[in-house]
Amino acid sequence: MAVRYQIEGTTAAGISISVEYAVTHGTLAPGENLPPVRALAHELGVSPNTVAAAYRQLRDRGVVETAGRNGTRVRPRPPVAPRLAAHPPVPPGLVDLSSGEPDTELLPAPGPALARVAAGATATNYMSGPLPALIAAARARLGPVPAAHVTVTAGALDALERILSAHLKAGDRIAVEDPGWARLLDLVAALGLHPLPVAVDDDGPDPAALAAALHRGAKAVIVTSRAQNPTGAVITGARAAGLRRVLEPFPHVLVVEDDHAAELASEELHTIAGATGCWAFLRSTSKPYGPDLRLAILAGDETTVARVEGRMQLGAGWVSTVLQRLVVEMWSDRDVSAAVAAARSEYEQRRTRLVEMLRARSVPARGRSGINVWLPVADETSAVTRVRDAGFAVAPGALHRIGGSPAIRVSVGRLRPAMYEPLVAALVGAVRPGERVRQPV
Repeated sequence: MAVRYQIEGTTAAGISISVEYAVTHGTLAPGENLPPVRALAHELGVSPNTVAAAYRQLRDRGVVETAGRNGTRVRPRPPVAPRLAAHPPVPPGLVDLSSGEPDTELLPAPGPALARVAAGATATNYMSGPLPALIAAARARLGPVPAAHVTVTAGALDALERILSAHLKAGDRIAVEDPGWARLLDLVAALGLHPLPVAVDDDGPDPAALAAALHRGAKAVIVTSRAQNPTGAVITGARAAGLRRVLEPFPHVLVVEDDHAAELASEELHTIAGATGCWAFLRSTSKPYGPDLRLAILAGDETTVARVEGRMQLGAGWVSTVLQRLVVEMWSDRDVSAAVAAARSEYEQRRTRLVEMLRARSVPARGRSGINVWLPVADETSAVTRVRDAGFAVAPGALHRIGGSPAIRVSVGRLRPAMYEPLVAALVGAVRPGERVRQPV
């Protein structure tokens, strides 16, 4: 019989530190239940209110979650969990279709642009900020997004954390897509925010579900413009108009729109930026141009942009001017633009071919845009295992869901022509495990 980790402490802070230490070092595993409040209070000789306060602190930091009648448990992906537990490595010999990352072979070569940046490098002072050349180029690329106030952050997730921290406090309710971006759901938990799920169909967030979240007290909304992760949803013109109508009676709600696919998205942008008086629109550069280009353009209302820049000055200060110059160079390089266009076309072909092959086998695959395909399944664990046995690693949908139905996510970043037939056979077997699937000869 396994020995339960002995939680220690006589104060709320001490108890929470003890639990967090156990989670960090893997002694308390993701999903493991903590003792009931009264049981732990009796064991430690403290008041139940002390233990309840400790558990509340842990919830606010995203370490644990309330599981209804099952009490309190460690979150499946707590922000303090060991890295390998939160991001298990893909076993050798498997094709990794689980990461959600672009194909590194399709990224544009940064060498020529880097050489030009190095040749023109000049010393900067220690109070740098957004480069005027970058802001001017960004405004020209934002299309229908209002661009009176624009700044730069170190990537989309960095921007999201600064925006949410500037406007919200622990315990506030926030409307998020369900299923949605796993990293965002982790960030929401780490900030102590209470997520309200908003269902997503192929046209984007469901207006009725968003209205329900707003009436339940959501103080912020986060949506994805195109290539929604994990479903590939795209906000259409009609859906954008519907979402604006829903938001109209809530002029003070923060609306954050993430256009992470940027130049890799072939679909037209239908933005809801500016639907309320408090808003932000994000567009990052790492997906089209490379993982080390951790930079995002942030357009928003004057107050939001000012708050983000103010928080930047108290922390990182500014995004590297070398990185900013590199982005300007790559944006203006015809060879780079051609490489990004070729990548966009290639992802479109890979994703479309996989979705069409699955639908031809009566598998309801979703993937209108981006680099992911979303497949409903009856049981995620058995589905992931069955696909793994065929030589492919895919992601369980639980990482992306709040209360939605089970599913798996397949990324096309490393998908190659010879893989389609065996992959489709494995996916059909995962979706319909009772069916005998004939392997291709």
